[in-house]
Amino acid sequence: MKRRVGVILAVILAGVAVAAIFLGNREPDKPQMTLVRGVIGSEKKPFFDDSRVKAAFAEHGLRVEVDTAGSRQIVTDVDLNRYAFAFPSSVPAAEQIKSDRGATTTYSPFYSPMAVATFEPIAALLTKAGLLSDSGKGYQTLDIKKYLDIVAKGTRWDQLPDNSDYQARKRVLLTTTDIRTSNSAAMYLAAIGYVANGDDVPTSDAQIAKIAPMLAPAVLDQGFAESSSEGSFEDYLALGAGKTPMLVVYEAQYLAHVFAGDGAIKPDMRLVYPSPTVLSKHTLVPLKGAGDRVGELLTKDPELQALAAAYGFRTTDPKAFADLAAKTRAPAAASLVNVVEPPAYARLDRLITTIDSARP
Repeated sequence: MKRRVGVILAVILAGVAVAAIFLGNREPDKPQMTLVRGVIGSEKKPFFDDSRVKAAFAEHGLRVEVDTAGSRQIVTDVDLNRYAFAFPSSVPAAEQIKSDRGATTTYSPFYSPMAVATFEPIAALLTKAGLLSDSGKGYQTLDIKKYLDIVAKGTRWDQLPDNSDYQARKRVLLTTTDIRTSNSAAMYLAAIGYVANGDDVPTSDAQIAKIAPMLAPAVLDQGFAESSSEGSFEDYLALGAGKTPMLVVYEAQYLAHVFAGDGAIKPDMRLVYPSPTVLSKHTLVPLKGAGDRVGELLTKDPELQALAAAYGFRTTDPKAFADLAAKTRAPAAASLVNVVEPPAYARLDRLITTIDSARP
């Protein structure tokens, strides 16, 4: 009997030991992960890929996975049934998605002004030609009206006065992504369209018909255009002024490297601002499931907001961006005055399709 009791006690003690080991290896405070899939503009991919961003979402029980597409492609071509959220790079695209999908809310956790990435020799030439000037506030501005005059004349780089640094026999043109797919190109078109329309947002088909022929050379004469902003910016960084003397970018793309101090921005590279410019408000549309939670966290979570600022985005906390700009002596405008609104999505789409129809 005593032997039987001893065996039973031994079995019980062994079970307790196994249970203790199992429980000791568990992480009771770690929430169960919920997979949330989204489709985003390509310029935000480095942010979502950052291990710190993934960890911040994980703290709230979310494993966020993303695919990329041009912001206009997200509206027109992507099967949104596959995703819990869509995160294009502008309000017009987001509002169109919201309308198409019957969504009830949107989130705009951060934004980025449209800017121009160029090089010191190019900036010097543009200054001599009267296109580029000092704002008096620590940054330079590119006069869009004077730029459109140059485009209308078909001026080439080697025709600019006192040009010994960039004797390229090609047109003086800003390089953009493809207006048919990418938001950065669409925002550029919004800025030059505003100027061509007599400093007013185009709101009618008649206005679109009038300004489209004026804007077409600025777009179509570029030749091949990348479908996404990340690809064109990588060319700027790697291939230099020979391929891309002036590139329309999101300010955040340039400043992310400045803030990181990773050496990608070389001493001869420059960031300037179009005048007028457009703010690209990165706007998330929840589609189902935990998509709403992703938008809420991006907007309200202090850690995610700080990480967004580290990637060059301007957030709802201006101090985070300002502190990084001061610390790194980044060439960032503290504030921009000459900022215009883009047209509504349908009107901007009409402008794009009208210009595109003029392709040879």
